[in-house]
Amino acid sequence: MSLILFYGVPEGCSFGSIVALEWSGLPYRLCRVQMPEVVSGNEYRRINTVGETPSLLLPDGRLISESMAILNYIGAQSIDKGLGFAQGTADFDRLNQMLAYLNTSFFNAFSPLWHAVEHELEPAEKDVLVAYGTAKVEKAHRMLEGLLAGRKWLLGNRPGIADAYFTGIARWNEFHKVVDISQFPALNDLYQRVLQEPAVRFAHATEHREKAESTGRFLGEIDLEEALGLLRQAA
Repeated sequence: MSLILFYGVPEGCSFGSIVALEWSGLPYRLCRVQMPEVVSGNEYRRINTVGETPSLLLPDGRLISESMAILNYIGAQSIDKGLGFAQGTADFDRLNQMLAYLNTSFFNAFSPLWHAVEHELEPAEKDVLVAYGTAKVEKAHRMLEGLLAGRKWLLGNRPGIADAYFTGIARWNEFHKVVDISQFPALNDLYQRVLQEPAVRFAHATEHREKAESTGRFLGEIDLEEALGLLRQAA
């Protein structure tokens, strides 16, 4: 059994894990999980007990959840490709530091905006959430602009799993339309550059069910029922 990534649509942060799998060269399949309907249902909770994506089913039947854990797994299998680093090295620590910032600050900055979209609120409540979220997103962009520190990519001279995760979150700004990313030249340059990566174009096309050509080892999509059957066989 190959890896199976359960990815959420629309606009799931699992986008970054698809990009990372494409870059890794690892054989994998995808299972589409509609949000919020399927992701919060009993069937999917057999995959992820907290009802979130992404989740990764390993060939030995183990399941990994949370983007940081999944990205670190992919990186550990792809050290020869420069996606990950050996634990205990300075590069490994730098990678985890960047992933942690993206997860706790950059990702979290959009939470009030998503809440405002996904819940029925009084107009005044929604305005407060949008204003709060906008301020958080602007601050997170300023911090990332500084963290780039003149580098072409988040962690050096080539794209890596931190850039994959960044892209999946940064595109939310286009959905919410709250920050003009051109105000942050280095960050905008990174974002525009990574959008041209074939792996990113593949992930975008896959989410939108458009014709997509993998440059990795994508083996096709699998539905949730079939994935659950494979999980039972592996148990």
